[in-house]
Amino acid sequence: MKKSLLVLSGVLAISTALAGCGSKSNDNAGATASATAGSTSSTKAPVTIKVQAWYTEAQGNWNATVDAYNKTHPDVKVVYESMSEKGDSQEGMKKMDLLAASGEQMDVVMYSSASDFAQRVGAGILEPLDSYLAKDKVVVKDDYKLDPIVNGKYYALPGKMIEWFVLLNKDKLDAAKLPVPTEWTWNDYAEYAKKLTSGEGAAKQYGSYFHNWKDYALLALNNNMDNPYLVKSDGTENIDNPQVRFSLNLRNQMENIDKTSVPYFEVVSQKMAYRDVFYGGKTAMLATGNWMVGELAQNAKFKTVFAPYPKYDAKDPNGLTEVGADFMGVAANSKNKQAAYDFVRWYTTEGIQTQGLFFSGWKKADISANVDAILKSGKPDQVAMIDKASLLSTLKVDKATKLVVPPTYALQQEKEYLTQVELYLTGKQDLDKTIATAKTKIEDIRKSNAK
Repeated sequence: MKKSLLVLSGVLAISTALAGCGSKSNDNAGATASATAGSTSSTKAPVTIKVQAWYTEAQGNWNATVDAYNKTHPDVKVVYESMSEKGDSQEGMKKMDLLAASGEQMDVVMYSSASDFAQRVGAGILEPLDSYLAKDKVVVKDDYKLDPIVNGKYYALPGKMIEWFVLLNKDKLDAAKLPVPTEWTWNDYAEYAKKLTSGEGAAKQYGSYFHNWKDYALLALNNNMDNPYLVKSDGTENIDNPQVRFSLNLRNQMENIDKTSVPYFEVVSQKMAYRDVFYGGKTAMLATGNWMVGELAQNAKFKTVFAPYPKYDAKDPNGLTEVGADFMGVAANSKNKQAAYDFVRWYTTEGIQTQGLFFSGWKKADISANVDAILKSGKPDQVAMIDKASLLSTLKVDKATKLVVPPTYALQQEKEYLTQVELYLTGKQDLDKTIATAKTKIEDIRKSNAK
């Protein structure tokens, strides 16, 4: 059976055909036993399984992770291949698209967002996992904190689970005589930013920093339990929503009027890296994902404390935050799909804790043990700068909003939305026109993709 590789808009400007899939019996040749059951010895040469993603070795500790798996699965040799020397997820995913188009060996692949994942499902790059899950009696929504189902099928399991919080420079907080927030709103956040902003010109220290990702153009919408994304699961727009309007108005107020958050123009014109902005002391606060705990354990420059993601409304539950994951699946053109699935299942349960860098989406994972493993992997001087008490209290109040796996064309919709956001934040159009135009363009994309 041949599957067509669709044009991946904004990612890969090619269209080609993927090689046909073999029979199930061929797919399972050399397969190992299930991840939870371990493996038996074999006289055959080990099956080589490639794991491809964008993480560098320093970012992912992948060599030790796959070695741990190989030691208990002698019939398999898992190798990790980084697709980006810089650890850039977009660069890495583009290279994986090229591998899929050229028919190169692919077995285990990962994607960094629900929209990137959905697009590759639509392109036929990923193998459905339902038969493998059924054989292992795995009910995804019971085993994992996220449910990445797409049109009634599973094409991936959640790797690292991403929940958001706010990093704060403790020295700057103390200087401003501000307590570490344990529950706050976006309006409270804006007030903190005013008190944490000081200086002028190149030496100016801002209270806040928002990056140019879509997450930062949906700040308050990320608090929405049921529809925290710019489109709903059916592709219809979610822009005509008071939380979107609030988010954009908040950014404009902070960046262009109060001047307490780094202006959007500076972010994009100077190609700012959010890590460098925080580590360099240019901002006292950074709303970001929990992957930064592992990075701080390696690179912290000062005492860092943690606060829950701010609320849209004071009456909302504390800790409501957008949720994301690395989506790990089996390549449709893999010749060893059972063995690839076995590794996916192991990695998304026991493996992440073995890796010791990220937070797990597995329900059986212990948060405190997860934190200890991440801190243990760090450098002692840097780990000492991480306030473990505020980190644990923040993680324990986090409440993930619903994961929306959007339509396969969602990246096009994101691009159009961010184009309008840029026009607004750089003063080229007002908020009403921004909302109206974004709504129209998002709906036009949905209609053009309707079958």
